[in-house]
Amino acid sequence: MKKRTLVALSVAAIMTTATAAYASDNASFSPTQQEQIGKIATDYLLKHPEILIQVSQELQKKQQAKQQKAQASLSKNAVKAHPALMTLDGVPHVGPKNAKVTVTEFFDYQCYYCNKMAPEIEQLMKVNPNVKFIFRDWPIFASRWETSATAAFAGLEVWQEKGAKAYVNYHNGIFGTGHNEGKLTDADIQKVAKSALNGPLKKVSNDAYKKTITINDQLSRQVGFQGTPGFIITPANGATVDNTTVIGGAVDLQTLQQAIKNASH
Repeated sequence: MKKRTLVALSVAAIMTTATAAYASDNASFSPTQQEQIGKIATDYLLKHPEILIQVSQELQKKQQAKQQKAQASLSKNAVKAHPALMTLDGVPHVGPKNAKVTVTEFFDYQCYYCNKMAPEIEQLMKVNPNVKFIFRDWPIFASRWETSATAAFAGLEVWQEKGAKAYVNYHNGIFGTGHNEGKLTDADIQKVAKSALNGPLKKVSNDAYKKTITINDQLSRQVGFQGTPGFIITPANGATVDNTTVIGGAVDLQTLQQAIKNASH
């Protein structure tokens, strides 16, 4: 009951503000009349909270419908892009070759939320050894922080040179520095890469790596991601809107696990 009253009071405040705004836009009302209109509206709504609850419920329904529509659109886009998403030439990936479920992450090493999600993804990998995890570099912050791209190129080199195990060590190592939002340095990248490779980086950029990142950029935009991180959880084969989950932004481990379960059915 207390929760419903708080909701009612919150909606009342919104509606009172809207009423006052309407009155202020109408030159026919004097300041005194505008104040009286606001008071009358407030008093009436507080005496009839059932109206406010109905308004709140209707608003929630509309918001949920809007979210469901947006989610359906993202899933539909991901299903269309599925063949390209499953083309992994030059793209780091970990897990069984014949895995039935895949988790694709679009990320940037300078992204704060990608950094916060890294331990969650590491844990998710441990409890889902039969799932294939695909890491698509999307250095959207490169125009602001050059090391965003540098770290991506270095990661792709580690993948090409040493494969999955070394790549995971590099990937988690970069996020493990805790340096993001402009704090990641070239020294950080060199140190983590050297540890993953058991030797220094030979190069940090070439046309093949740039091509991979360009493809990742095209795919992320095709799906409809607005930023990083972005996740697509889908069957390796037979992807549909119903068994494909697209998540834009940071999310809890339970939500990702549920999406894996959904994709495995």
